[in-house]
Amino acid sequence: MTVGEVARRAGVATSAVRFYEAQGLISAERTAGNQRRYRRHVLRRLSLVLTAKRLGIPLAELAEVFATLPEHRMPSKRDWERISRQWAAHLAARRREIERLERELTGCIGCGCLSLQRCRVLNPGDELAAQGAGPRRLIPDE
Repeated sequence: MTVGEVARRAGVATSAVRFYEAQGLISAERTAGNQRRYRRHVLRRLSLVLTAKRLGIPLAELAEVFATLPEHRMPSKRDWERISRQWAAHLAARRREIERLERELTGCIGCGCLSLQRCRVLNPGDELAAQGAGPRRLIPDE
């Protein structure tokens, strides 16, 4: 399939197809005239890319999952089952992060403090400043 055909079928711009190829999420072969040609199975990969993007899953995470799939052939049922298990682990970790964020935000909103800068409940004496800049309580344990 040409880049235009892939873009039309996937519902994305041709520049997006090239971008995802540059990121290593899909691959193309080159013709004698140096034109890109994509195998049909890239449509399945692009569907997963678009779904992951909609869910806010970083492309780097998706690339880790795709790295275990064959590039130049349609993944087998066994391949998809394997990445489904791997993907489930990624999603479970993301779910735990979101639940932790919800707990932190609820705790902050529910404490009755009118000034987050002087909050004695979540950060008494600004102790978290010693751990570095940024949202220290919302960053997963390193």
